[in-house]
Amino acid sequence: MTPIRPVRPRRARRPGRTAAALVAVLALTAGCAASGAGSEQGNGKRQEGGDLTFLIDSLGDTWIPNNSAISSFQGHIWGHVTDKLVYVDEEGTVSPWVAEEWEQNDDATEFTITLKDGVTFSDGSPVDAEAVVANLDIWADGRPDEGINPIGLFPTTYESAEAVDPLTVKVSFSAPTLGFIPTLGYHGSILISPETLALSAEEQADLSNDIGSGPFTVKSWKEGDSVVLEKRDDYDWAPEALDHAGPATLDTLTYKLVAEPSVRTAAVQSGQAQVAYNPSPQELGPFKEQGYTVAAPRYLGFVNGFALNTQVAPFDDAKVRQAVQVGIDRDEILSTVYTEDWLPAESFIQSNVPGASDHSDEFAFDPEAAKTLLDEAGWRAAGDGVRTKGGKKLTLTLYPNPYLATSQSIDELVAQQLGDLGFEVEIQAYDVVTYGEKVSFQNPSVPAYEVTRSFIDAGTVAGILTDTDGGEDWFNVGQGDPELTRLGNEVAGAISTEEREPVLDELQSYVLQQGYFVPLTQIVQRLYLQSPKVKGVSYNGIAYANFYTAYLEG
Repeated sequence: MTPIRPVRPRRARRPGRTAAALVAVLALTAGCAASGAGSEQGNGKRQEGGDLTFLIDSLGDTWIPNNSAISSFQGHIWGHVTDKLVYVDEEGTVSPWVAEEWEQNDDATEFTITLKDGVTFSDGSPVDAEAVVANLDIWADGRPDEGINPIGLFPTTYESAEAVDPLTVKVSFSAPTLGFIPTLGYHGSILISPETLALSAEEQADLSNDIGSGPFTVKSWKEGDSVVLEKRDDYDWAPEALDHAGPATLDTLTYKLVAEPSVRTAAVQSGQAQVAYNPSPQELGPFKEQGYTVAAPRYLGFVNGFALNTQVAPFDDAKVRQAVQVGIDRDEILSTVYTEDWLPAESFIQSNVPGASDHSDEFAFDPEAAKTLLDEAGWRAAGDGVRTKGGKKLTLTLYPNPYLATSQSIDELVAQQLGDLGFEVEIQAYDVVTYGEKVSFQNPSVPAYEVTRSFIDAGTVAGILTDTDGGEDWFNVGQGDPELTRLGNEVAGAISTEEREPVLDELQSYVLQQGYFVPLTQIVQRLYLQSPKVKGVSYNGIAYANFYTAYLEG
């Protein structure tokens, strides 16, 4: 994977921040090592060792591996403490990691995985077939009665896994599961010591008890404050795709919780930290001009958009759903809220997903067509500009997604654009906790749910669009749309990518034609502002920064 390389630095402008913010910046790094980018002489040489401080806006509320590995926040730590069976890059290419090779039977219901010899957890125990079986079982089933969840998006067709010999695992499924191997590279599929897996949920929630096989181990952690990782000197089984062997170059990684974006970026500007997570998109241009590295990797998964609740008025009418699709000006969203790092949506899945196809013409901005559709649906313009039907106004409430920093700004633009069509739009913003309690799919008070989701393999899509096999049923159709069910089942049940791709193309077109999903933009959920001295960072298929390959330029 090609490292992200920063632009040649220009003289940095003096950062504008309040005295109070500066005090906060100084305080937050008071115990962090000083051998990071701020103390280097800039002689252009690779430095062996060094300490990197990564400022993050949350560290979540639990460290139970199954429950926290899929988090946009804790996932950063797990990606360095643990390994995966396979590596998946940003284009969806799958390559060996702890799994050295694999094969499947003709109908993709049985897979045989051969493990790399000599891999160990940090406690010295082997990452062998028995350990992998223990992980597969808990990924699939969890222990819900104890508060340990199954891994999200793990195939529901999983039946069993068997240790054939110390380095061979046979995995069986009840139906074709073509996406199994790629899903082993998903951020929830982390290899944890069986000794850890046997612990209670309460014990697993103590990060110091959680043993992985990755290039770093937990040196210390303080709940709600920081996690310090140190490199593992005997690590020597990284994926070949990373083009780096042996231990990590950096000595330590410190993840420090700093809630305010401007304080995170100010600390990078002053050299007190090397990476700030999720800076404001509006800041990116000036930072690039100053020579800082801004990384905006796209993950494999769904674009950002609205899943429409087909059981709630007015979206129980396909014409109204279609009107919203073509009534949104995505170019205005991109030019107002974002920068050139964001791309327009071409479908409801990201364009870098293998098998994705361009259907942007099916929801292209056309306000006149949107008005015609609303007319045909019986919604007539009134004197105050708000359409009515049967004495009721055409109203819509949007709920900004608090996990996306730009969500409210987008919703405000959408409200204006739909207002021009005759909608009366209200915006109701909640914090993360309240949002989780009040806003959900199939909630009768939520007609439009703003959503995105990472996934590794397109075979996962079918398990989300309907309620088949416990799917999430994003559009609240259950299995009431036979064509959607058929297409989803055919995508999920394909035994080869050649068989699956034309059906996946048909599924994308059908979902968009029915107005079930309103794409907004391709998603960049993980943004990184880095000191120009940080080199060699790589980004995987779910857009996490990997500092195993990183070094500080001395």
